[in-house]
Amino acid sequence: MTLDEQLKKMAQDWDLRAKENARYYVNTERQDWTDDEFFTSGRRTVEEEILTDMTNICQGKDPKQMRVLEIGCGAGRVTNALSELFGEVWAVDVSAEMIRQASAALAGKNHVHLIHCNGTDLSGITADASFDFAFSTIVFQHIPSYAVIENYVREVNRLLRPGALFKFQVQGDTTIQSTPEDTWLGVPFSDARAVKMADECGFEPRYRHGAGQQYFWLWFFKRPSA
Repeated sequence: MTLDEQLKKMAQDWDLRAKENARYYVNTERQDWTDDEFFTSGRRTVEEEILTDMTNICQGKDPKQMRVLEIGCGAGRVTNALSELFGEVWAVDVSAEMIRQASAALAGKNHVHLIHCNGTDLSGITADASFDFAFSTIVFQHIPSYAVIENYVREVNRLLRPGALFKFQVQGDTTIQSTPEDTWLGVPFSDARAVKMADECGFEPRYRHGAGQQYFWLWFFKRPSA
């Protein structure tokens, strides 16, 4: 498949999943999420991955004064929790239907900006935006292309202030056999490949946790000279 064909299929497949049962495909713990349960699960993610890591994330800043970026917001599960903690939240997704549902769920939150992206870059975000932190979970593990993931990482680097953290999760089980047309089972990263991606995209890969597992967490800090 060409890159354009992959991006088109990613958008189409995630639109179909969103129309079928967006909340299940965002978090497959259950199929019949209530509003309260769904958004509580997002708060749990923030409690586990962000509130335990505020020194690296905030670096002395007041969270309410921070502008943060989420890659792959889906139906707004984690976006809502981020909006309760940070002063300004921008979130992107390849699926227009996911963005529609997230917009309906987060209506009235004027400090939240939801952007339908093209699946490979962040060109939909205003050029003057500068972010203090970026986050992504249960997103890159579905992308069937190293090129797409690496370009997202470069784009996050472009938008982060120097020294800021991009904390995100990739598929770390290198026994996975991903195919270019599979938009559910994405490409896996070894520790060495993750480090190489950081170096090539202008980041310092300061911490890593979960290599060899589905939830391989990466702490990429933007280099001051990048």
